[in-house]
This record gives sequence, structure tokens and C-alpha cells, in this order.
Amino acid sequence: MKFSQKLHEGVFLKRYKRFFADVQFQGQEVVAHVPNTGSLKSVNNPGQLCLISETDNPERKLKFTLQAIQSPQGAWVGVNTSTPNTIMKETLMDVVGKPGVMGTFAHWSQFDEVKPEYKISAETRLDFVLKKKNSDKMHFIEVKNVTLAEETTAKFPDAVSERAQKHLRELMQLVEQGHSAEIVFTVQRHDCDVFAPADDIDPDYGQLLREAHSKGVKVTPLVVKLSPEAVELSEQELPFRF
Repeated sequence: MKFSQKLHEGVFLKRYKRFFADVQFQGQEVVAHVPNTGSLKSVNNPGQLCLISETDNPERKLKFTLQAIQSPQGAWVGVNTSTPNTIMKETLMDVVGKPGVMGTFAHWSQFDEVKPEYKISAETRLDFVLKKKNSDKMHFIEVKNVTLAEETTAKFPDAVSERAQKHLRELMQLVEQGHSAEIVFTVQRHDCDVFAPADDIDPDYGQLLREAHSKGVKVTPLVVKLSPEAVELSEQELPFRF
């Protein structure tokens, strides 16, 4: 995903009321929208460099949007929670229906059709479903955004999430019904070499993730490449630490 304009560099000052951040930019303090409902634990570090996008849309209340904050160790960490689904859709559209694809994305290429925001019940939509022609068996994918890291371990979630727990239960049910299912953790930072559930934050989620994995739900933690010009899903898959 290429940004329509190159991102601006500023200094992250503080986050408040969840969706607002003060940023030092070009000699002045501006307010940027924070497109993230999580805690931003390990990322909410005042004084760090940040990347913001700018819009000239007159209907927008805030001109700037916070896209990334630099970690104390120097890695850019993407904070926009809409990014993972966008780059996931781009990747799926590129590989689905192309059985010659090799590497990390090969299992998606064996399908013929991509449908986003697929409704599985009156209450739930999963992010994507992949379908094959002449088959009623489907591959369901739920995408999760990862910003939290402790040392070199990427972790999810960064706050207790009953919704995320619910998604795991639903993915397990789909596997029991004969479909295949996968949870893709998009790690929006490049300074991690392993992925693990954040048991200290949401132990119920960690237990459910391990159960889902044991019952056949595929767990795929993928590193996101982020720069001031673009963001894309890489084929770098982190090992899942149980």
C-alpha cells in the first residue's frame, strides 16, 4: 500500500482521550487522529519520532493522522489499525488463484476467490474467506494488529479483548464444521524475532489461542514492512512461542 503522499516526520508528545495525539511538527504543535483503540503499550513513549499523514479533505476535523511511532530501539511501529486489513487484502488479491506462488503465501494461492468482511452469523463478520470452485469447503481468515513488543517478542493483545476471544472460538467452530481457518497476526514492527500471546495481559486469550492452534487453526504471525512511502505485508513469518 503506497501512501498518497509521503508521510511527515514529527515528534510524538502525548496521546489522550484515546483518539488524539499532540505532535511537534514544523515548529508547531498539531493534533493528530490516533486510529487505534488499543493501549499502545510499549509504543506510547513521548519524545519519540513519529510519522503522520496529512489530508486536505475539508470534511475531516483533524488534518493529520498518526501512522507510526519510533520505538526507543529505533524501529518504526505502525499504529493504524486499518492498515493490516488493507495490506492483507492487497496480498490476497495478488496471490489467490495463482497456484504457482511459492513461499509463505502459497497456501492462499490454491484458492480461487477472495471475499472480505464475510458474515458467518447475525453478530459476526470475519475479515476474509477464501473459496474454491466446485467446493463448499472454505478457508476463513481473521486478521489482528500487533504493536506490542517485549524485548524481541511480539505480543497480542495489548489489552483484554473479549471480542478477540470470541473470534478464536468461532474459528475453532468453523474447523469443527470441516472448513479451514487461520488467524494472521500482522506485526507492525521489524524488531521482533518471535511471537507469543500476551498472557500477562489477557490470560484467557492466550489459553484460547493455544487451544485453537491445537485444534487446527493456523497461526500466522507476519512482519509488516513500513516506510514513509509505503507499507506492505512481508513473507517473514515469526515462530509462534507456546
